[in-house]
Amino acid sequence: MAKVYAMIADGTEEVECLAVVDILRRSKIETVLVSVNGSKTIVSSHQVRIEADAVIADIDFSDGDVIFLPGGMPGAENLSACEPLIAALSQAEADGRRIAAICAAPGVVLGRHGFLKGKTATCFPGFEKEFQGGEYTSQGVVTDGKITTARGLGFAIDLGLELVRLLAGDAAAEDVKGKIQYS
Repeated sequence: MAKVYAMIADGTEEVECLAVVDILRRSKIETVLVSVNGSKTIVSSHQVRIEADAVIADIDFSDGDVIFLPGGMPGAENLSACEPLIAALSQAEADGRRIAAICAAPGVVLGRHGFLKGKTATCFPGFEKEFQGGEYTSQGVVTDGKITTARGLGFAIDLGLELVRLLAGDAAAEDVKGKIQYS
């Protein structure tokens, strides 16, 4: 069974995060919501309180198949400033595991820290200026190697479905797509 670590911080865009988490959980993919704050509770970019499953200090990312980064501001900045998260992303990259990000996070986290070098990726327009050595495309969802990125909230369900496809196959993605009436 695949496992995804979905990262959150104060200022995370709640729908980008929770829509992807919902799609993954509906697909029976173990998904752990991890706060980079000192506590499990975060306050989203639109002042919604979210309770994480764990805090980053208690997580060993080595058993995860994907680390997922939602956008939102200042959420993406808070993720980018989290040294244990950047270390976990570096290890995931070195191990050949998947990384996914949406909206501001592809630029502010992945681009800024060099994870997009030689990759084609997408993000919320304007954040591509952070793509150090990466190529920007305006597509909604892009997978290049082990990196999957999405442009913004309007593509959160598509990102969730792409991760299901990558982790559990086309049939699993089509199954959940039918169950949520997504065409």
